[in-house]
Amino acid sequence: MQSRFVWRVPSAIVAVVVAFAAVLFAAGPAQAAPNTAVFTKVSDWGTGWEGKFVITNGGTTPINGWSVAFNLPAGSNIGSFWDAAMTRSGQRFTFTNVGWNGTIQPGGTASFGFNGSPGGAGAVISNCTLNGAACGGGTNPSPSPSPSPSPPGPNAPGKPGTPSVTGVTNTSISLSWGASSGTVTGYRVYEGTTVRATVTGTSATLSGLGVCTSHTYTVRAYNSVGESTASDPASGSTTGCPIGPLPKHFLTGYWHNFVNPATELRLSAVPNEYDLIAIAFGEATTTPGQVVFGLDPGLSSALGGYTDAQFRADVQTLHSRGKKVILSVGGELGRVQVASATAAATFANSVFAIMQSYGFDGVDIDLENGLNAQWMGEALRQLRTKAGSSLIITMAPQTIDMQSTGMEYFKLALAIKDILTVVHMQYYNSGSMLGCDQSFAYSQGTVNFMTALACIQLENGLRPDQVALGLPAGPGAAGGGVISPSLVNQALTCLATRTNCGSFVPPRAYPAIRGAMTWSINWDASNNWNFSRTVKPHLATLP
Repeated sequence: MQSRFVWRVPSAIVAVVVAFAAVLFAAGPAQAAPNTAVFTKVSDWGTGWEGKFVITNGGTTPINGWSVAFNLPAGSNIGSFWDAAMTRSGQRFTFTNVGWNGTIQPGGTASFGFNGSPGGAGAVISNCTLNGAACGGGTNPSPSPSPSPSPPGPNAPGKPGTPSVTGVTNTSISLSWGASSGTVTGYRVYEGTTVRATVTGTSATLSGLGVCTSHTYTVRAYNSVGESTASDPASGSTTGCPIGPLPKHFLTGYWHNFVNPATELRLSAVPNEYDLIAIAFGEATTTPGQVVFGLDPGLSSALGGYTDAQFRADVQTLHSRGKKVILSVGGELGRVQVASATAAATFANSVFAIMQSYGFDGVDIDLENGLNAQWMGEALRQLRTKAGSSLIITMAPQTIDMQSTGMEYFKLALAIKDILTVVHMQYYNSGSMLGCDQSFAYSQGTVNFMTALACIQLENGLRPDQVALGLPAGPGAAGGGVISPSLVNQALTCLATRTNCGSFVPPRAYPAIRGAMTWSINWDASNNWNFSRTVKPHLATLP
C-alpha cells in the first residue's frame, strides 16, 4: 500500500444540530403521531462539511419508504453521500431510501449522510420536507427549525461538554460528557426533542433500545432558572446486527487510519458500494508477532475530534448496513514478524483481542516486507480456532509474491486454502510480470496484466472465488498501475466469461471470480468515488 505522508489537519468546527420535524398523515382519517427528520452538521473544515439526517418513526404504523428534500445556498454542492439515493434539481436536493432502510418500524430510526461544499457559516439547509410534509409541521414547507426544548435563562448553566460514547450493548448506549459551568441541578439527555434520561452526574446509560439501531443524543444542563444550550451531538449504534455472508462478487476497500493527501473520512462515511472494509493498519511492537491498534491521533484531529468510541460505534453502524470490517496488518511500513511457534500464538492472541474489542470480522495479511508461510499459516489457524468459521481472512500480496507457487505468499495461500476468503493481489506499483502463459512480460496498467497474472493464481490451486483484482482508486493512490475503472470491469468480464479480453485470453472462464479491491476508499473519495461507482454496479452483472 502507500506511505502515510502528513498533509493537513483541518481545524475542528463545532457540530451544529438543527431538528426538523415533519408530520406524516396516515391513510385513514386519523392523523398519525409526528415523525421527525433530525439534521446534524457533523463537522465543517472550511472547504467542506459533513451532514447527517436521522429519521425517527414517532407513529404507530411503519413508514414504508421515505424522502427528505431541502435547499442549499447558490454555489453549494453535495459531492458524496451514503445510505440513500440522491437526485438534484437546481439547489434542491432530494434523498430517498435505499432498499434495506426504507421501512422504519414505530419507534425505529433510519439515517443517511453526505459531504457538502463549500463549508463555513453559509453551509446551511432550508425548506426541508419529509415525505412532502413541512419540516416543523403544517402543509407548506418551512425553513424554520423546531423550537428548543427550553431556552436558556440568564443564569442557566453553561453548555455541557460534547458527549462521548463510552460503551454499547445490544440494547443500550452509555454516554459521558464534560460538566457545565455555573449552578447545575442535573442533566437531561435528549434524542431529538425527547428527553431520554435525567441524571445528576455527567454520565448516563440509555437502555431499552432496539438491537442494531443508531441514535443521536445531545445533553442540556438545568437548574431552577432553566436549561443550558444543547451540547454538541453524539451518535452511537447498538450491537447485535445480523451479519450475513459476503456477496458472491464483492468490492473491498481500505480505510486510512492516518493522514495523507487523500480525503480523511469517518468510518461511517464509507459509501454503500463497499462490501468489505479493511482498516489500515494494525501495527507491530517489539514483541515478535504482537499486533496493536488504536485510532490515529492525527486523523482524530483532522476529523474535528473523532474519538475511539465514535470509531467503535461506526464499526457497528457498518455492520447494521450488512458490511464486514476487518483489520489489515502490515502495509508498506509494517514489520510484523511471525517466525516461531511463540510468535504465531502471540499473533493469534493479539489479533483476536483486537477483534473482540472493536468488533472486527477478520484480518487482512498485507505484509510487504516478507513473511514465513509455515508460521503465519499456523497463526491464522489458531486465530480461526478462536474466532470460528465466520472469520474472514484476506491477503494483499504484491505481484512478485504470486509469480509461482514457490513464493512464500503463494505457499501461505495454498496452505490455508480451506479457511482463506480471498487474495486481492496488488496489480500496481509493479514492474512487468509474466502471466500464466509464461511467454510474455505484461506491463501494468493493462487488461492483459490483470488477466494474465490472475490466471497464475486461478490455474495453480486457488479457487476462482478466492481471487480478486486489487487496483488503485485513481490518481495519487499509487506510483504506477493507475487505470480507468472501466478497464477493471473489462478484466473481470474477461476472466468470468472469456469475452471482451485483450490479446491474452485465459484458458477457461472463471464465473466465480470474486471481485475487486481498491487502495483506497479515501483515494476513491478524492477522485469523486469514480472507482466504486464504476466497479460495484458491474459486479452485479457477472455470472
